[in-house]
Amino acid sequence: MKSTIKYLGGFLSAAIVLGGLASCQKMDYPDRFTATEGLPSVDYVRYAAQDVFISQAFMDEVLCVVGDNLRSVHDVLFNDQKAILNTSYITDHTLIVSVPSTPAKVTTNCMYLVTAKQDTVKYDFKILPPIPKITSMTNEWAKEGEEVTLYGRYFIGVTGIDLPGASVTDFTVNSSESITFKIPAGASAGPVTVTTESGSANSVFQFMDSRNMLFDFDGLRGGMATGNGWRAPAKGHLHNDGDDAFAGVDGAYLWLGGASNGLKADATGVWAEDEYSFDYWNSTDVNSAIPPLKSLSTFSNYLDKYGIAGLTLKFECMVPTSNPWKTCSMQLMFSDSKTVNADAGTNNYFSDENFPRALWTPWLVGGSYDTGDKWVTVSIPLTEFVYTHMGKSCATTFDKSYLDGFTLFVWGGESGSDCDPVIAIDHIRVVPL
Repeated sequence: MKSTIKYLGGFLSAAIVLGGLASCQKMDYPDRFTATEGLPSVDYVRYAAQDVFISQAFMDEVLCVVGDNLRSVHDVLFNDQKAILNTSYITDHTLIVSVPSTPAKVTTNCMYLVTAKQDTVKYDFKILPPIPKITSMTNEWAKEGEEVTLYGRYFIGVTGIDLPGASVTDFTVNSSESITFKIPAGASAGPVTVTTESGSANSVFQFMDSRNMLFDFDGLRGGMATGNGWRAPAKGHLHNDGDDAFAGVDGAYLWLGGASNGLKADATGVWAEDEYSFDYWNSTDVNSAIPPLKSLSTFSNYLDKYGIAGLTLKFECMVPTSNPWKTCSMQLMFSDSKTVNADAGTNNYFSDENFPRALWTPWLVGGSYDTGDKWVTVSIPLTEFVYTHMGKSCATTFDKSYLDGFTLFVWGGESGSDCDPVIAIDHIRVVPL
C-alpha cells in the first residue's frame, strides 16, 4: 500500500498549529501551583520531619510553616537572609523551607513572609548559628599570659572559652571566624572548647599537643632530642631557651641560620647547606647503635587509622623580624632507610625528582616572611607531600615505606631575594587533622 503525504499551505498549517496549542493550554494539572492574592498568616512552625512546635532553629534546618493562604507567599526571609522556595512544597496551609546557611548581617529574630506585591507578614522566630567549628590556633604551645587567636566558623554569641584545667575570663570576638585571648594560668594539654548559645564544641587540634612527637630537641615531650647525619642539631643547630633574643617556645629547639647571605635569590644556586639543613638518617645495620625514629609505631598506626588525607605535619616556628626569609622553599621529607641511611651518607636525594616531599614557602606572598618575633604553629597536610625539589608533581607517592628518617632544608623551590634568615623550629609531630 502506498502512503501519500500532502503538504498544506502556510496559512492553513499555522491555523492548525495554533489551534492545537490553544487546546493544550486549556488542559491543566489538578495539582498545578497557582499563587493566590491577599496576605498569608502563620499559626505555628514545626520541624518538617517531626511534629514538634518550635520557636527557633539552626541554619540549614528544614522547617514547615503552618498557616493560611500560604500560596500567596513569594519570598521568605529569616532575619535579612532570603530562603530558597520550591512551589512544589507550598500549599494553602503548609510551606516547607530550609533555613539559609549564611549568617545574618542584621539580626531581628523574625521570619518574614513576603507576597508578590511586597506586602510583608512578620513572625517572631529565632535563628541560631550552628555549633562552632574550631580549626586552628596561632600557637598551640603558647605560654601562660601569651595572646593567641583561634580560627574557625560560627563564633556567634560566644559565652565562654575553656582549655583543660582553666577557663578564659576575658576574650575578644574579632569576627564570626576568629577570637583573641590570653592563655590562662593552669591550662594543660587537650582540646580548646568554645561555647555559644547554640552549644559547645571542641577544637580539632589539641593545645600543647605531644601526640606522635617525632622531634622536640630535648626529649621532654617524648620526641628525639637530636638528629643523626651530616647536619644533626648537636653540630651547632641546637639552641636552648634564652640563647637568643627571643624566648624558646618550650625548652630546646632547632635553630637554622648564622650565615651571611646564606640563601641566594636563585633557589638552586650556592647556599649555606650546613646552616640550613637538618637530618635524621637511620641505619640499615640491625646492630647499629642509632635508635629508630621515635613514634614510628604510632605514625604507622595513624596511617592505618586516618590515612594520608587524615594527617598533618605540625611544628612551632619563629622567624624574627631582624632576619626575615625571602627566598627558597623549606623542603620537608620523610625517608626510607634503603635510599637514605647513615651507613652510606649522601645528599643526592635532596634533588631526586622521584622523592616526594612537601614545600613550605610562606614568603612567596609579599616577598618576605617573619612571625613578628612570636612562635606560631605551622600545619602541612600529608597530602602536600607530592612535590619534587622544584615544586613539580612527583611521580612517586608517599606511603608507609617513608617512615625511617626525616630531613628538612631550605633550598630549591621558589626564587626570591638574597637573605640570611633565622628559622627556629620545635615540636615536629604528625597528628590527625
